[in-house]
Parts: sequence; C-alpha cells; structure tokens
Amino acid sequence: MHYIYLHGFASSPRSQKAQTLGDRFAQVNIPLQIPDLNQDNFTQLTLTRQIQQVGTLLPPQAAPVTLIGSSLGGLVATWVAERHPQVQRLVLLAPAFGFLDHWLPRLGEAQVQHWRREGQMTIYHYGEDKPLPLDYGFIEDARQYQEQELQRPVPTLILHGKADEVIPLQASIEFSRDRPWVQLIPLESDHALTSVNNQIWQEICQFCELG
Repeated sequence: MHYIYLHGFASSPRSQKAQTLGDRFAQVNIPLQIPDLNQDNFTQLTLTRQIQQVGTLLPPQAAPVTLIGSSLGGLVATWVAERHPQVQRLVLLAPAFGFLDHWLPRLGEAQVQHWRREGQMTIYHYGEDKPLPLDYGFIEDARQYQEQELQRPVPTLILHGKADEVIPLQASIEFSRDRPWVQLIPLESDHALTSVNNQIWQEICQFCELG
C-alpha cells in the first residue's frame, strides 16, 4: 500500500499536520509521500491542477494507494479517488466539502466582485508565511466540480472537528449521509485538528490496519 498526504489550501508539506503525520508513519517504517500542491505557483492554483498533479504521482493500477487529505487536500483526494481505481482508501481530515459556499460568503459579495474584476486577490499563505496573489480562475475552476458526482464507493474515514470554524461539521455529515462507505468521526476540535493529533493517528492506524 502506498500512502500520500495532501496538504490544505495555502499550506505546504512543511505544515505541522504534514510533519506530524510524516513522523508517525516513519515510526512504523512506512513511507508517506507529501507533495507540494503549490507547485511553486500558488497564483495559478486550481482544483483541476491539483487533481491532475496527484494523478501523475499514483503508481500503476496494480499498486493500491491510500490518500490522506487535509481540508482542500481532502476534497482533492476525493476527486482523485473518483477517477483512479488504484486509490483504495481515503482518510479525510476536515475535508473542504462545499468550500465555496462557506468561504465566499465570509469574503463578502463586494470583495468577491472586486476579485473578479481585478483578476487577482491577495491571500495569506501559511506555508510561505507571507501574502501571495491568487487568480480568480481558482474560483471559476472550482465551480465546475459538483460533489453529488462523487459516487465511487471507496472506503473513507472522515475526521472532522465539532468546532470547525472554516468548514462546518455539517458539510461532512451531509456528504456521508447517502454514502454508506463513508465513516464519519466527529472530534472535539477545530479546523486545524492539532489538539487531537494522537486520536487522529489512532483512528488512522485502525482504519488502515497499521501494525
């Protein structure tokens, strides 16, 4: 089994969650691949580009893969699994289902329209620890992805904080409702989930049958 971790929006392989999971996998002698989904070009980031990038990292179809995705990385992982049969398991940490519906209202209509007119908006990038421009094409691209199309029955574990202030737990509840192959475990935490690292690792070990 190959394991790949996908970081979230405006994050990087250097994030605390990525490094913590990398260390945990190393302790049980299992490599965890952690690609940089920014590709040195955050400005032109799109969901499509990330999905395509991860697809190129997958081994031949005979080799099974578990994708672990955080926030937007969780959404990317789900779309990759939909299209690539070698993805046999998903672990989603506060996956960003319906993220445009949650993010754009917080920005406000005026700011969204300004972004559309100007073509770019400055976003604070936590991985780079500085503001970076992001093309409005990110929004236009994301709008073409309809989550009701995600129907491949890949065994899926979702770990989502009850106090998530970015993507509410309800988004994962709704996603799992009509997908019996999805197991949802609410956690006493927020979007970052850093307060429950030990519990996350225990759940991953059980779900992935790690020794």
